[in-house]
Amino acid sequence: MMAESGDSALSFPHRSAKVANLHFVLPFPPSVNRYYRHVGYRTLLSREGREYRKRVCSLLARRVGQPLQGHLEVQLDLFPPDRRRRDFDNFQKGIWDSLQHAGVYADDSQIKRAVIEMHAPDGEGRAEISIQPREPCNSVPTNNQPSTRSTRTSGKKKPTRSS
Repeated sequence: MMAESGDSALSFPHRSAKVANLHFVLPFPPSVNRYYRHVGYRTLLSREGREYRKRVCSLLARRVGQPLQGHLEVQLDLFPPDRRRRDFDNFQKGIWDSLQHAGVYADDSQIKRAVIEMHAPDGEGRAEISIQPREPCNSVPTNNQPSTRSTRTSGKKKPTRSS
């Protein structure tokens, strides 16, 4: 579904009752360079960052139920408002933090996979976000899973140092 303006926030649950996918259309975010400001040794959310987060929260008000739990997978499509050169990796932090503050998920550390694409401008700037649950990776054995590494030694004694 195409958004008509950057002030829309749409969510569509996935057709499957088992998996809930969310889709949001948000305003184009400020760059991470303008999202934060530094005062002495402290890093604070800038005025522009607070305004963006407040705008996202108001757009998502009453559209978000309980925060998503578990690992998440995110697709972020950025449509900038103009043709200025931008680094695509300067925009996700403001979006992740704003979605967390709006109650979409408990913590942005839940995002285990993110695909980010910067598209050519096509009118008004926006960020389209799709979020779905992600199966956890089983690369690290847990207490319930046996390790694939052998901890047995060859049965030979280690040589001792003589003095």
